[in-house]
Amino acid sequence: MTDLPVTTAPTEPIPSAADYPGLDAWRGLTAVQQPTWTDSAVYQASVAELSALPPLVFAGEVDVLRERLAAAAQGKAFLLQGGDCAETFEGATADKISARVRTILQMAVVLTYGASLPVIKMGRMAGQFAKPRSSNDETRNGVTLPAYRGDMVNGFDFTPESRAHDASRMVRAYHTSASTLNLIRAFTQGGFADLRLVHHWNKGFMANPAHSRYESLAREIDRAVKFMDACGADFDALKRVEFFASHEALVLDYERALTRIDSRTGLPYGTSGHFLWIGERTRQLDGAHVDFLSRVRNPIGVKLGPGSSADDALRLIEKLDPEREPGRLTFITRMGAKNIREKLPALVEKVTASGAQVLWVTDPMHGNTVTSPNGYKTRNFDDVIDEVRGFFEVHKSLGTFPGGLHVEMTGDDVAECLGGSDPIDQEAFLDRYESVCDPRLNHMQSLEMAFLVAGALAKKGA
Repeated sequence: MTDLPVTTAPTEPIPSAADYPGLDAWRGLTAVQQPTWTDSAVYQASVAELSALPPLVFAGEVDVLRERLAAAAQGKAFLLQGGDCAETFEGATADKISARVRTILQMAVVLTYGASLPVIKMGRMAGQFAKPRSSNDETRNGVTLPAYRGDMVNGFDFTPESRAHDASRMVRAYHTSASTLNLIRAFTQGGFADLRLVHHWNKGFMANPAHSRYESLAREIDRAVKFMDACGADFDALKRVEFFASHEALVLDYERALTRIDSRTGLPYGTSGHFLWIGERTRQLDGAHVDFLSRVRNPIGVKLGPGSSADDALRLIEKLDPEREPGRLTFITRMGAKNIREKLPALVEKVTASGAQVLWVTDPMHGNTVTSPNGYKTRNFDDVIDEVRGFFEVHKSLGTFPGGLHVEMTGDDVAECLGGSDPIDQEAFLDRYESVCDPRLNHMQSLEMAFLVAGALAKKGA
């Protein structure tokens, strides 16, 4: 989070979000992947409460992020975005949040050295409580119930009561997000993010013989930190870092209720998070999600899968970034390792030729999901890394900038993705598989990815 300038109150009345033109146009459009709220009175009360609560993030912070992402779109910074596939209310503990933030900070130190660029640190946190699903229902032993759509909508337990769509969960998601953001602010502004401390944590990673292949890079970083210390670098200034919150803007009732009009500019901001993205399943050009997010001032991301065409990308730019504003639009590609080298070039070429300055980010997780022989949804670490390599190769061949990395990860010692230098096998799933939705990289796999990407970034700058 950032320290914001003091602003004076506007002299003219600012319209409320309820009166702002067009903010409710989405209600007349097709909105896919939405809950079916079971109690109208609870729904109305929940939306009214959310509409009156304070914003979770502030317009000035959102503007700072847009500036940071503009630098990344111009090749002057790199975005690291990571966190849970689906946050849970139960998992929003101080220990789990600090472990996730710690892992992102550790990855960022390694990437900063590799890229020789500032790294924008962003969590899939404080709002990632809803998930799109391929089916509305789930059947077990002949019993069919609504699919789990994230804690914002319903519960994970396979019972009729748990799986009912309950609008009061949106209010709980707000309060859980608020407490998560409070902890993130404390961690990133109170010394937890001190560069020397984070570097010391990475020494623990290197103590494992399985990671000896990264020893050379780790030694270089160690020498750089010692050099800075010897030169009298102001490490006190490096105890605080900017850290931004992001999530998929899936449940439109929640996003609309947390839209506020900025008193400085009179423009609408989504205050549920700094950065909001539209998923592969909800990016219909004439759909409700694209329309609604086209009207807020936040930086917006769009997931692009292997079926995305260059024309799809150009039309999304026209709708979401008509002013061609650097930092406004991020394309997050999720092609799969088998498709990235074939499918990505045409998109990048045509978007670049159009003059748009979008930020290109790779999501190497979602296109590489498989089912293990023992029935668990998983991903192979080698496939994930291969998609990252393909992403860098494509951009190198086209002379464009590979601007960021978007990963589902955790700071915990889970076993959900196969492989890595300290390998996870499918037998470990029996005791250490914890995700309620998609598999995540664990702490060690996340750091290994950072070292591999840092090596690619260092070669790019050589």
